Amino acid sequence: MKLFTYINDNGNQKLASGYTNSNDLLPLEKIGLAFDNMLSLIEASAENNSLLSEINKAVSEAPPADCIKIANVKLCSPIPNPKQDIICLGINYMEHAEESARYKKEAFGGERPYAVYFSKRACSTVGNGDIIPAYENLVDSLDYEAELAVIVGKKAKNIPENDAQKYIFGYTILNDVSARNLQTRHKQWYFGKSLDGFAPVGPCILTADEIPFPPELSIQSYVNGELRQDSNTNMMIFGISHVISELSQGMTLLPGSIIAMGTPAGVGMGFTPPKFLKPGDTVRCTIERIGDLINSVK
Repeated sequence: MKLFTYINDNGNQKLASGYTNSNDLLPLEKIGLAFDNMLSLIEASAENNSLLSEINKAVSEAPPADCIKIANVKLCSPIPNPKQDIICLGINYMEHAEESARYKKEAFGGERPYAVYFSKRACSTVGNGDIIPAYENLVDSLDYEAELAVIVGKKAKNIPENDAQKYIFGYTILNDVSARNLQTRHKQWYFGKSLDGFAPVGPCILTADEIPFPPELSIQSYVNGELRQDSNTNMMIFGISHVISELSQGMTLLPGSIIAMGTPAGVGMGFTPPKFLKPGDTVRCTIERIGDLINSVK
């Protein structure tokens, strides 16, 4: 099942569900579920293990008249206002590690026997179709990174690796937009990753029950139709179970927390010369089974 946040005719954010291969959405209020937002639904599912099954059943039985077309609504990020900063993994695909070191060895080179974690400030995220700001007076090297993002389903603390799967609510796409000049200038990635509008997420959350674990999904990005990244999530260096377990040993992961699992090779800084984004460019990040996240630079 896919879960969406969208804007209704009155300008309010609402939730809807849909089949993984359908263009129809069922507003959850049509089946008597009036959650304020996706975080509320995720928290409720942590308390009621059968909630998602009930929603899935309702979708399958819904009369066509209750459904709406995806094309007829404005989709938001599925989690427009995260409770916590997004946790990101850096250099988590080997070929991306190599291209990053070629771009700036002092910033990205060296051996890394442990996962690289950093935080992406995101009091709000942007959705499919929204604008990525160019910040032309601040940024001279705007880059894209297609990533699989894990949505934590329930409070996680001191979780062993073999139990990590139980704490996953679902998956979405995150474009880890980056200002490379800020990222490398400050010797720490927080500022260069966290400008307003640098966290496109969507178009939906694919619930964890839809795919085998760990996910082995094709992942691509395109800029103006040109294929830039082309890989599979089975190429990660540090897997999802390891990451959830390791993080939970020292911090509490709350329901709805977003963990972006790193990007494969093919980002703008990996080309010679680099192929950075500019105003007017359109970036499409796509992950098998989840869909397309499309944003333009302005």
